[in-house]
Amino acid sequence: MSTAADYSNVDPERALKYAVQHIRGDRAQIVEGIIEPVSPTWDHEAAAETIRDQIRSRARELGCVTGSGNLDLPGSSNWYVPDIAVVPAAQAKGATALLPEDTLLIVEVTSESNRDTDRIVKRKRYAEYNAPLYLVVDRQEQSVTLFSEPGKLGYTRVDGPHPFGTVLTIPEPFGLSLDTSDLN
Repeated sequence: MSTAADYSNVDPERALKYAVQHIRGDRAQIVEGIIEPVSPTWDHEAAAETIRDQIRSRARELGCVTGSGNLDLPGSSNWYVPDIAVVPAAQAKGATALLPEDTLLIVEVTSESNRDTDRIVKRKRYAEYNAPLYLVVDRQEQSVTLFSEPGKLGYTRVDGPHPFGTVLTIPEPFGLSLDTSDLN
């Protein structure tokens, strides 16, 4: 006679994050306990590339890499795959996942299916996990908003929303002007 497996001692957060890392095929993230596939459209990728192209040289000067690697939010049922994260190259080397606080900048480009996630849920969580700068490129509203100075209740500083075409200043350590006109 077989008996059912006993999963009472399994840590649900750890099990969920283990499962999402072992999905075959598309990449996936976990947002508030829900596994979501990450399959951006080419239009979405073009918007991310526009931002990436403008920040890449400054990121290299800072000893950083730009990518869309995994971000873990320990103690929560969240495992994010941002559109762009700028992280110190030394921390990225050999890492499977980093923490939002390890980043210098996180960029999320909205899609029709995830815009509330990027605008509301991720903004709250990135602040809670001390991501210093969070840029939302809202393709539906055709605007950009930069959030900074994270705290337990969210970001305390907001620059935007600004319409596409605005030149947005990304503060130190970047100290660069981001031209958003090609996001149209």
